Amino acid sequence: MLYHNPDLYDELLSVSENQLNFYVTLAQRYRGAILELACGSGQLIVPIAAKSAPAFGLDNTPEMLTAARRRADAAGARVEFVQGDMREFEIGQKFSLIFIARNSLLHLSEQSEFAALFRAIRRHLNSDGVFAFDIFNPNLSFGCRPSTERFAVMRKASRLYGEITVEATSDYDTVSQVNRATWFISTPEQHDKWIVPLDLRWIFPQELSSLLAANGFRLERRDGDYSGGDFTSASPLQVCQCRPA
Repeated sequence: MLYHNPDLYDELLSVSENQLNFYVTLAQRYRGAILELACGSGQLIVPIAAKSAPAFGLDNTPEMLTAARRRADAAGARVEFVQGDMREFEIGQKFSLIFIARNSLLHLSEQSEFAALFRAIRRHLNSDGVFAFDIFNPNLSFGCRPSTERFAVMRKASRLYGEITVEATSDYDTVSQVNRATWFISTPEQHDKWIVPLDLRWIFPQELSSLLAANGFRLERRDGDYSGGDFTSASPLQVCQCRPA
């Protein structure tokens, strides 16, 4: 999987300046302990920790946590990293801000998984704390692609691998609302060097509001991008801030 190769992950999916600024600003606004769930290789929590303390990062993949610790050491940032499942974790303290960034929430698919996640977040969130996340706004035309159609996703210059190209196939299941994609990642030396699955649950805007309410949260703000743009049907993202109801 892509998440077991943090070097490749970072080359393909580096954090944008807008993403970083959004979460850094949140962390500075809600002063206190901060927890990132599905923190990956630390692209967000490490620079946040350099400006806010204390900071914690939780992830289920040992390779990602190893890379995150290296990143924190290199930056001189103090972050406590914990290996665990975001559906059921126990850190033993409360947080002013808990966040899940960059579509990581969509790795859950069943209602029971979301319920377990929200229970764990409520246990760890201060009474006046904020839970934030960002996910994409589903595009129905994307879900209508034939499952055999292979299409271009990105082309990126890579320090480690040269120019990387990514193509994908997509198979959206309307019953589970899970899109089962396969990424075909090529380098100049090898076509389809990595072939990786990428399954993501789609959460539609009205469904999201109901999902949060059913699990004890109220949606206080939903932006359409990281810069605070209005959320509309054309927005690429659902950038959300919530509090316990």
